[in-house]
Amino acid sequence: MAKYSKDDIVERAKELAKMIAESEEVDFFKKAEAKIHENEKVRQLIANIKSLQKQAVNFQHYGKTEALKKTEEKIEQLERELDDIPVVQQFKESQVDVNDLLQIVANTISNTVTDEVITSTDGNLLTGETGAQVRNKLSGNHH
Repeated sequence: MAKYSKDDIVERAKELAKMIAESEEVDFFKKAEAKIHENEKVRQLIANIKSLQKQAVNFQHYGKTEALKKTEEKIEQLERELDDIPVVQQFKESQVDVNDLLQIVANTISNTVTDEVITSTDGNLLTGETGAQVRNKLSGNHH
């Protein structure tokens, strides 16, 4: 009955992963990510945020709530500054696009497997019931 082994399927998944890695979405992501690392202002802001985050952890550890609050406000302000930079916006958009593509692939696989199970058991695609469920309902065998 089984046509494919788990290894066959994993092999196909790797082929699919290579296709995704060579997609427009991933290409855009790689370019956007490179631009971020090349941008001095972005690098400086990230370094400042990381430094302030370390300070915040120390302030929190020593119970310095006022200093912690001020540091967290500075972090938020720097993060807003970072988010306003076009290359950062492009990078974030590219992350969303890649995640959307992965989600579409996962949903397509999941939905197609479900539909194949229903169809191959002579089930009802409209109600989402497998053949066994349909036959059980028709014969009145409710458990």
